[in-house]
Amino acid sequence: MKKTLKIEGMMCQHCVAHVTKALQGVEGVASVDVNLKKKTATVELAQDVSDDTLTAVVTDAGYTVKKIS
Repeated sequence: MKKTLKIEGMMCQHCVAHVTKALQGVEGVASVDVNLKKKTATVELAQDVSDDTLTAVVTDAGYTVKKIS
């Protein structure tokens, strides 16, 4: 299962690394691909992870999730 998060606030590769590390720390996340240009993070899930959980982790890292699809 894949989810794509639209994230605001990422400006550089440091931001990409920060968001990637935060999402990789969530139990059930198999892989993370953060695209700075598109301002998205595509998350491959090994088990069900709620949108609220993903949003909370990104918010705690200092960024804003606008949409999850």
